[in-house]
Amino acid sequence: VTDYNKIVKKDKSARRWSVAMTEKKHAIKPYPLGAHVEDGAIRFAYASGKKDCGILIYDRKSGKKTHRVPFRQEERMGNVYCKYLELEPENVGYQFYEGERTVPDLHAQGFLRKPAYGKIRKPADRIAVFPNEDFDWEQDMHPMLPYEDSTCYCLHVRGFTMHASSQVTHRGTFAGVVEKLDYLQELGVGAIWLSPFNDSPNYDNGYDVSDYYKVMEEAGTMEELEELIAACEKREIVVMMDLVLNHSSHLHPWFLEARKDRNSKYHDFYIWKEGTKEQPPEGGGAFFGGSTWEWVPEVQEYYYHSFSVMQPDLNWKNPSLRKELYRMIQFWMDKGIRGFRLDAIDNIVKDGHGGNDTHSEQIHTYLMEMNQNTYGKSEQILTVGETGGATVEMAQQYSDPESQELSMIFQFELMGIDGIRSGNWDPKPYTLPQLKQLFEKWQTGLEEKGWNSLFWGNHDFPRVISRFGNDREPYREKSAKMLAVLLHGMKGTPYIYQGEEIGMTNVSGLRIDDYQDIESVNFAEDRKKEGWEEEKIRTYLARNSRDHARTPMQWNAEKHAGFTAGT
Repeated sequence: VTDYNKIVKKDKSARRWSVAMTEKKHAIKPYPLGAHVEDGAIRFAYASGKKDCGILIYDRKSGKKTHRVPFRQEERMGNVYCKYLELEPENVGYQFYEGERTVPDLHAQGFLRKPAYGKIRKPADRIAVFPNEDFDWEQDMHPMLPYEDSTCYCLHVRGFTMHASSQVTHRGTFAGVVEKLDYLQELGVGAIWLSPFNDSPNYDNGYDVSDYYKVMEEAGTMEELEELIAACEKREIVVMMDLVLNHSSHLHPWFLEARKDRNSKYHDFYIWKEGTKEQPPEGGGAFFGGSTWEWVPEVQEYYYHSFSVMQPDLNWKNPSLRKELYRMIQFWMDKGIRGFRLDAIDNIVKDGHGGNDTHSEQIHTYLMEMNQNTYGKSEQILTVGETGGATVEMAQQYSDPESQELSMIFQFELMGIDGIRSGNWDPKPYTLPQLKQLFEKWQTGLEEKGWNSLFWGNHDFPRVISRFGNDREPYREKSAKMLAVLLHGMKGTPYIYQGEEIGMTNVSGLRIDDYQDIESVNFAEDRKKEGWEEEKIRTYLARNSRDHARTPMQWNAEKHAGFTAGT
């Protein structure tokens, strides 16, 4: 329509029909009415009865989305939204969106193999639109955040794929990941989260860092990591690093100095309390078993550890420690790392009674300080914090851009619904309505403020199909697809753990001695001391152990599943 009055004069019934349709909220289906240039601006028009809709702006040269521009209610007349944007028509393309769904203009041409978007048209008989003189560029148009339309692939480096150079160690390496980047790109991955690759004695799978500036030898060299980062940049894939900031290895030079001398500057990098060898300080149990306190005769003090005795907790009250951590984060940003997963980050504040205060406001203070000094300097850095104790209200604060803390968090309410790896590992019954209510709680809770991460599991949990689906034939594939559709149908950033896309399952038939994970080993030893029979221990490990997620990626049906050609 180029002249609405011509329609009125020509057919008054058409005018009455149009007015009736625009006044009725759900009378018409969503329909793109296109865009054209007028007076140095582009006018976009879109017909819909929904509130959550707007425009996605593309860079025509690269085909990448650059902005997400919501329609405001005052820009709506009946069911038609209209917005003016000051853009250069020859450089941009567009799509409309409604909720999480894109609605391309069917009359516009696509761009190569990228998702189709509309090319801005010259002044022409395209569409009559309503003027909008109140558009505030700074307020109404914000850049697309790097995680709003990305899927993150969680990659356990040593178990992903081997390279010829890694035949000796029989572990996956950075070079092996480079070889599989075409596969990841084919999946549509926007980011890869690499499991810890800092130098480590590997008592806890790399989550015990002995040098924050080095890479572990079995994963490859610094040069190979830099090659991986560069190869990912060419494919527009973000490389995320797993940062372990709650604790270090007991072999880290800081701790080796700290345990020698109370007067060492590194002594205050950790948490200490006086006591006697026979009488430890007040405290609960560590996550991996035993007390949270460990005696050091050299200084006649106990040090605090939330996890294993080989993972002493860092003292975040010490500003010198925090500066060292921020300097280290900047080092990796300079290397090209564009994302960080912050391990156990809600444990960094202690309650003063031998435990962690996961609900402390001080956590937010520390995160804001870290944000301002490191990753907050760039809007393109993706951050996700592991916050097992977070509530919806806390998640809103963590992930609200106004708070300047994190992009999003991993909350563990779903992970605890069935008793897996929580408390005493006993199975916990739940119903489908309870599962649905949990999803609804987090989807609606972060709808207006904050952002959700979506995941069924990761390196810390058994395989999703064995846990939430049915890993027996003929249901394995159907379960995998059902769980994938459910996850990707929700609002948030999906995190897919390696092998999830091909329906990998838990390992069956393992003996107790086959398990290697420190938590599983400690669980078995503790249960033996309590008099459990071996078959009962094996049953619990077969259901709960983290080792199920850490088996090699299965690339084909040949020997060793294509992970290695070795023996």
